[in-house]
Amino acid sequence: MTRRIDAHLVCGGWWHDFDYARLQLLQLLAEHPHIRTTVSSDYEDTERIAHCELLISYTCNVRPSEAAQVALRQRVEQGGRWFALHGTNSAIDPPEALSTGSFTTPRVFPTFADTLGSQFLSHPPIAPYRVTVSPGAEDDPLVAGIEPFETDDELYLSEYHGTVEPLLETRWTGDSGPGFAEREWPTDEPRLVMYRRPLGEGAVLYLTLGHCRGHWDMIAPPFTGRYWPVIERGSWELDEFHELLRRGIAWAIEPAGEAS
Repeated sequence: MTRRIDAHLVCGGWWHDFDYARLQLLQLLAEHPHIRTTVSSDYEDTERIAHCELLISYTCNVRPSEAAQVALRQRVEQGGRWFALHGTNSAIDPPEALSTGSFTTPRVFPTFADTLGSQFLSHPPIAPYRVTVSPGAEDDPLVAGIEPFETDDELYLSEYHGTVEPLLETRWTGDSGPGFAEREWPTDEPRLVMYRRPLGEGAVLYLTLGHCRGHWDMIAPPFTGRYWPVIERGSWELDEFHELLRRGIAWAIEPAGEAS
């Protein structure tokens, strides 16, 4: 008989429709009737993080305390699996006004970034781009059989920490625009869309896709109070993205006794 699995979803932050993302992820978790999920908007419930069997995060500019960073790392090193999505690896300081400055990405959570395997630095304006399986990953169960697909999402430009195993990627070079201070990306190299970060006895699975925004989500500076004219759902409208999410959830609960 399948036993109960306790999950914890961290979902919150700035500039995104977290209500939408939270609902979508809870619906996917509900496809496994034996999973029971608690939800928080930050990483400070270290006891819950330490003892849950399934950890998923969808955050943006949520910066864990040092105690929370250590708890997350220990959980992974001791055999836990963490499925991290979209802006989880971001720390972003906005300018006072878009007309006078750029967003900066301070290195304020080194333990967190090293555990995740990356830190977000910039993205070009949202536009369609092609995602492919990384060379050598074709037989990995997380991406096997995923055909190249096009998505209209934020294309993450990141720096990497420690060992990461590429699973999905795209290619992009150029100037990401004045929105971000780190805007010049001249080297033609893979921009990872999905990777696995082994750490101790456990691992992190990171998928950068999943941007979403509604009319009333720009409550943080420098956009405070601005009505956003376009509802953005990006990869959430793709069958490929939902398949990747399902595989990621199955991967994350393997140590708890359910294989992918």
